[in-house]
Amino acid sequence: MTKSLRLDRSRVTRRRALAACIVAALCTLSAAVPAAAASRATPDRPAPSSARPLFLPAPTGRYRVGEVDLHLVDHSRTDPWQSAPVRRELMVSVYYPATHTAGRPAAPYMLPAAADHFDQVTANEYLQLRVPAGRADWAGTVTHATRSAPVATGHGGRLPVVLYSPGLGEPRTWGTTLAADLASRGYAVVTIDNTYESPEVQFPDGSLATLSPPTDDIDAYLHKALAVRVADTSFVLDRLQELNSGGNPDADGQPLPDGLTGALDLTEVGMFGHSMGGTTAALAMDADHRITSGIDMDGNLTNYDGSLMPVARRGLDRPFLLMGKDGETDTGPGWQAFRAHTPGWNRQLTLRGAEHGSFTDAEALIPQLRLPHRDRVSDIGTIDPGVAIRTIEAYVSAYFDHWLRNRSGQLLDGPSAKYPDMLFVK
Repeated sequence: MTKSLRLDRSRVTRRRALAACIVAALCTLSAAVPAAAASRATPDRPAPSSARPLFLPAPTGRYRVGEVDLHLVDHSRTDPWQSAPVRRELMVSVYYPATHTAGRPAAPYMLPAAADHFDQVTANEYLQLRVPAGRADWAGTVTHATRSAPVATGHGGRLPVVLYSPGLGEPRTWGTTLAADLASRGYAVVTIDNTYESPEVQFPDGSLATLSPPTDDIDAYLHKALAVRVADTSFVLDRLQELNSGGNPDADGQPLPDGLTGALDLTEVGMFGHSMGGTTAALAMDADHRITSGIDMDGNLTNYDGSLMPVARRGLDRPFLLMGKDGETDTGPGWQAFRAHTPGWNRQLTLRGAEHGSFTDAEALIPQLRLPHRDRVSDIGTIDPGVAIRTIEAYVSAYFDHWLRNRSGQLLDGPSAKYPDMLFVK
């Protein structure tokens, strides 16, 4: 047997194993919450009294951080995951530099119904974090964002906008650490839940929409999910333009934070995402030229049948950064093909000692749960959590500073003695 044939068979085995894991996890999740999978429910179950809140690391930028949730309704689309002809609804969060935060409430990490579902179902049945239910108070977890504080634009004028797309089976809150850090550096960061594909989405009326399970055809499900995410992303950009022009896109008409209208710079938009969210960043850039720079954190550009995604076959004409865990990231040739077909600026980085979850809030939260060492390493790798968080923050901010603010991108030129765990892939 030749070496190339052994490698090809190895890749196929990994793809099949990964697809099987996704199918098993989604089926487990749908079996656990069959009534909520195709409709919205309004649960009323308090968190266990023994649960304790966790803590996120403080942002590193000069600004305090504000946050507001927006309920968006797309009247031009019916929801693709529902059999009834209902309009597509999304929940997004906007993080931004803030002022006058004293006396205002901190933004919750998760709303109560979503937190309960995450604790009872998502954390273990889907994300497979091996966290005993009732140990963490996800709704009480401490964030460093203040709810609806006035916007601080500082001396830099309007705020560059960056979109965030979470991984399959991850809520938008699973990227709060990085979103808040970018906001503290002067960005408006918009995190997006994709309703009925996200594990749980709580709406302002208290109802909870949970994941709509796939059929046995995992390839068809993933293709549909990515197409829906791309459409959702463009819709969110449309609503941000409405907000910036003086309108209020919130479906319930909730007041916007003072100073948010007109504060956004939508002439060039960045986007980043984890896992399937990283894939979404590449596909959304390909479909919507308002997005001018993007980052894929450990997300495939290879389909689960082994073929290349279209964006990998033709590349992008705008800058793009690939950031992966230690070891092989893509389950096929997608990243290599993408780089070969992208004529302009691109880089591939590897975070030494990192695992797939290291690019999410798992890196900050899992160590607080006192899991067995083997489980912790499986979730977030062997890299020191503080080192992982600060290294990722440094490279993500340097990337968007360079491409959205025309600042020095020197950190992206090659290895840095200050961040020795970030490796450059040729």
